[in-house]
This record gives sequence, C-alpha cells and structure tokens, in this order.
Amino acid sequence: MNQQTSCPLKQANNELLSLDDLKGKRTVLFFYPKDDTPGCTKEAIEFSQAKPEFDALGVQVFGISKDSVESHNAFTKKHNLSIPLLSDENKASLEAFNVWREKKNYGKTYMGVVRTTIILDENGNIEKRWDNVSVDGHVQAVLNYLKKKQ
Repeated sequence: MNQQTSCPLKQANNELLSLDDLKGKRTVLFFYPKDDTPGCTKEAIEFSQAKPEFDALGVQVFGISKDSVESHNAFTKKHNLSIPLLSDENKASLEAFNVWREKKNYGKTYMGVVRTTIILDENGNIEKRWDNVSVDGHVQAVLNYLKKKQ
C-alpha cells in the first residue's frame, strides 16, 4: 500500500472509501477545484456522458475535490451526474497526489486544487497523469489514451 492509495475519501452516503478499495480495476481520478463552477461543471458532465465508454473499457471514474458530501450531492443532482464524486475535505489525497498547490488568479496567490487527471493501474500505481488540465477535449483525450492501451 502506498501513501496515495491509503487516503480515505467520503462517498455520497458518507461512507469512507480508500483508494486501496479500487484496486483490481483501472481507475480514472479527476481532481477539480470546486463544485458547480463553469469549468468543473463542464468536466463533470463530460465524464458523466462518457461513462458508458469508460464502463465498456472496464475503467472506473471518480471526481475528487475538497467540497463536502452535501455539496457533491447537490451538484450531482443539479446536473444529473453519473460519475461518483468523492469528498476530500481534509485534503489528504489532494496533497498525496500533489494537486493541492499554490495558484495565482487576478494577481492573488492562494492554495487550491490544480485541475489534474490521473489514471491508476489495477495495482493502484500511477499509469498516466495530466496536470493543469484544460477542460475542452480532455475527456476524449483520456478515452483515446485508454483505448490505445487496451
């Protein structure tokens, strides 16, 4: 077990999920800054729309942010999302995967989630990583990568 996969995350039902629990299947983790903001909404909707393609490839997909379970549940309901969202309010997985970093916006410096997508192999090891993701075309790029690796 490595540090990254042992970080507990809260699911929609408030039960804890360790990324170790995901071993045995390839897993896409998309880390995003905030529920119900324009870029994050577009990304979550596109991952949800592509869920049947990920399922056909035997790949599970999860979104992760520091938002609460309640926020995730409202976001999921509002946009009819089919991808499970995991809450990391204590930022353990965000820090372990090095996506909680210093950001700059409009001249202000602050700590936040850098939009990142990671593919974990069946053993929980990082297979592929996209940092500073631009939402447009990203879900298709992840699918294309996975299809090439089949």
